[in-house]
Amino acid sequence: MGHGSSKSSSVDESEDSSSSGGTNSKQHPSFRGRIKQKLHLHRRPAASQHAKLNSHETFVGIALVTLINAEMKFKDKWLACISIGEQTFRTDISDQTNMPTWNSEKKFVLELNGPHIAKISVFETNRLSKNNLVGYCEIDLFEFLSRLSDSDTEVFDLFDPSSSNVVVGKISISCSIEDPIETEKSFARRILSIVDYNGDGKLSFSEFSELINAFGNQLAAKKKEELFKAADVNGDGVVSMDELATLLAVQQEKEPLMNCCPVCGEILEISDKLNSMIHMSLCFDEGTGNQVMTGGFLTDKQASYGWMFKLSEWAHVSSYDVGLNSGSSASHIVVFDRKKKRLVEEIIDGKIVLSMRAIYQSKIGLGILDKGAKEILQSLSEKQGKKMNLIESAKDIPTFLEFFKDQINLAEVKYPIDHFKTFNEFFIRELKIGARPIACVGHDDVAVCAADSRLMAFKTAEESRRFWIKGKKFSLQGLLGNLPCSNDFIDGTLVIFRLAPQDYHRFHFPVSGTIEQIVDIPGCLYTVNPIAVNSKYCNVFTENKRAVSIISTSDFGKVAFVAIGATMVGSISFTKKKGDYVQKADEFGYFSFGGSTVICVFQKDSIALDEDLLGNSARSLETLVTVGMQLGVSIKKHTEVPLPDINNCVLGA
Repeated sequence: MGHGSSKSSSVDESEDSSSSGGTNSKQHPSFRGRIKQKLHLHRRPAASQHAKLNSHETFVGIALVTLINAEMKFKDKWLACISIGEQTFRTDISDQTNMPTWNSEKKFVLELNGPHIAKISVFETNRLSKNNLVGYCEIDLFEFLSRLSDSDTEVFDLFDPSSSNVVVGKISISCSIEDPIETEKSFARRILSIVDYNGDGKLSFSEFSELINAFGNQLAAKKKEELFKAADVNGDGVVSMDELATLLAVQQEKEPLMNCCPVCGEILEISDKLNSMIHMSLCFDEGTGNQVMTGGFLTDKQASYGWMFKLSEWAHVSSYDVGLNSGSSASHIVVFDRKKKRLVEEIIDGKIVLSMRAIYQSKIGLGILDKGAKEILQSLSEKQGKKMNLIESAKDIPTFLEFFKDQINLAEVKYPIDHFKTFNEFFIRELKIGARPIACVGHDDVAVCAADSRLMAFKTAEESRRFWIKGKKFSLQGLLGNLPCSNDFIDGTLVIFRLAPQDYHRFHFPVSGTIEQIVDIPGCLYTVNPIAVNSKYCNVFTENKRAVSIISTSDFGKVAFVAIGATMVGSISFTKKKGDYVQKADEFGYFSFGGSTVICVFQKDSIALDEDLLGNSARSLETLVTVGMQLGVSIKKHTEVPLPDINNCVLGA
């Protein structure tokens, strides 16, 4: 384990005493006090996550999170995972016990506008193919570090994935953060340890020479004697840790010593001192074995998979990556949760995946569809829809909830489960008032997300074909049918909201305006799962049954709203009609049983979509969003008058 240097030595008694009331308390607050103040002054959500710091002013520090132990209700062999941003790490598996101890730690770089909600998941490991999620908790690391207690350790309840009200255990977690000044010293200490063979904490000239050679800078290597004299400030013939830290800090500003990381060999950006220091500090921990968690996972579900999944990966039967893997390897869908700023795996039945891959990713499969299976899908959807409206279908609700146990929040649902007399009544469930905050209420020049969904956003239809839609015949004109106004959307901006079966299935208006028309377009009922959308053999969005609505707005011009049916979703119902004036986030309608899609098309140069949505989409990565989240702002309005500060807009119900 040990790395005592990870906890800030700058939080010493003198600083604590000064912060509690000495004459210098206002001039020299404690490090913990500075962190609390910094977090308090910058509590606004970020637009996106970045691998490197965009601004040094946003750097909070390097957080050390330790999963210490847990108390569970039964004995088993346990493992725990921590997920934050696009990183997931797992502990080793404990012994057979109800009191597992891991003492596993990991460092994370914290930024004011970066990911800071950590999900801790605890799995029992008695499954061969996949371990079972027993409990989880979510921790806001900013709040953890800002709380009044000076203790680094806290005990959290672990909640049942199927009910956030049921506690299944407790987990003890430690979180501390390095002062950036201490991080530099800690880094210098690690650098020094590379060649400090006798362990006295000082470098002789020969040891110093070896260190300079390890930095890979030939110019610096030619000036070893000059650099050694510059570092040896007190002239005692050796370079101490503090002297080395000073040399590295000063020299890196004017003539950098390090061109590459001494541990992994990665080329460093000479002009980016802080990111280089962060990289090497983390690299040293991993390279020296101080970080005992296993990494390289995208989600906790991937980290928990057993040997059967690993064997399938080795045999190329399955794979796991950001975004969707097209073709035969499309076995897992990983999306980015915008609210919590981390990757999550979408739950989908394995048998359904296999059938969809067989049908939609091959010419033979689509050939079968062309020879009558389309009619079968239509008939199947109609029969399934009728079945889900029968009283006896209500018995399927508990099974459905168990399958999606950690992806449906019953606390948000307007009515209790026993209120729903059929499965379809539950499927088109309403939410409680206020369950979905609306961005910038009263500002119609700010568009919002139309559904709880997985979103893809593109400036043009051409971009959508490059990154996502592989159907050869897809076009905006094809999507909108023969509407007279379809030419108004040439080169328009495209936003796709894909609803999965577990989602809230009512869709809402992204903008305020008047409904000019609602036109039904008959068609097929292909699945809208990305496996089909990414198929080059069919054209899901332009061949499926759909309803096209045109909304006239003062801020965005005309907006096309396309509700698309899918397998098991033969019914698209509207709760508003032609001629109605609507406010953004008002309910527009709902889909019956199954997953489906809404596509919104904005006229060219009418909306500036949020950059995080565009950035994820350019990676073929869907963004998990909820109704009312900000989608973009009006370009027209932006050119006429200054926009309000989006980050200070009041959220409303």
